[in-house]
This record gives sequence, structure tokens and C-alpha cells, in this order.
Amino acid sequence: MAVDDWVVTADHGGGYALRAGAMLLPAIIGLSGFIRAADKREGDGATPCGRWPVRAVYYRQDRVSCPPTKMACYQITADCGWCDDPDSSAYNRHITRPFDFRHEQMWRDDAAYDYVVELGYNDDPVMPGHGSAIFLHCIAAGQISTAGCVAIDRDDLARLIGLAAANQHLSIPETLLAG
Repeated sequence: MAVDDWVVTADHGGGYALRAGAMLLPAIIGLSGFIRAADKREGDGATPCGRWPVRAVYYRQDRVSCPPTKMACYQITADCGWCDDPDSSAYNRHITRPFDFRHEQMWRDDAAYDYVVELGYNDDPVMPGHGSAIFLHCIAAGQISTAGCVAIDRDDLARLIGLAAANQHLSIPETLLAG
């Protein structure tokens, strides 16, 4: 793990935080806790441990703007989705809706995907069934866990996007498996 990585840590209150430089930001994780990346499976609700490159930012232009950043930024539109069907050749990829295979809609009524940071989990190469759509995204009102992602406050995520290095990574240490 590099010094500049964003690192998920346990906090003293039994929850989790994302450390980014001197900032320690409250975070939530998958409902099923953490899992070794090799054991991750589609739909298990677990957040995979590892060091994941930050690939791109997606954002809802009708709600927020993409902060100036070194990362690629893409607008989320009503036809944006992410394939979570292991039987599709587009598994774990951004897709355009309508789409014939099972997928997650990225245009959401809640604020969870106002900002979405795509993480390089299971994308090089893609292994069907080993988990898809592992993101760093916003915590929506009332949300206490995710389906396997890491989520933080929307304003905190906007600040991180603006501070991201061109080769930014998010690290989830396996030491959290015991926690």
C-alpha cells in the first residue's frame, strides 16, 4: 500500500473510516463485511480486500458537478447501467440501457450514486461471477451498509475526487477481516 492510497480502516466506535492523507472520513461497507478478493462472489454483499486502482468518476449532473480532477469524469444519465450478469460478455462493465442482461441502474432516486468512483476490482481480467460494480460512492440518507462497495459522505467524496492523484488507489487491508 502506497502512502497516497485512500485506506479503509476500523474506527474506535466499531465502524469504519476512509483515511486519505490527514483526513479520516466515516465510511460504510458491505452488509456482509469484508472478504478476501479470491473468495468474492456476485451478490454476496461483501466488500473485497485488496488494493484497487481508481479508474474513473461518474456523477449526476442534475445534482452535482464533477470537481476539477485528474481522473476521467463521465455524466450518469437515465440510460446508464452496470452489468452484474456473469452470463454477459459485458459483465462488470458500464452498459447503456436498455440492456438484455441483468444490470444495476446507475440513475438512482436516492443520492448514493450522485458521485461514483469506479474501482479496478475484477476488471483486468474480468472473472465472471467474482463480483461487479465495486465502487466508492456516496452514503444515501438512511443507508447503513452497501451491497459490497465503500461509501462516504457526498461532500467528502467530492473533496477526495478533487484531491485524487492520477494513479490513485483505494486499499482495503486484509487485517480488517478479523475486525
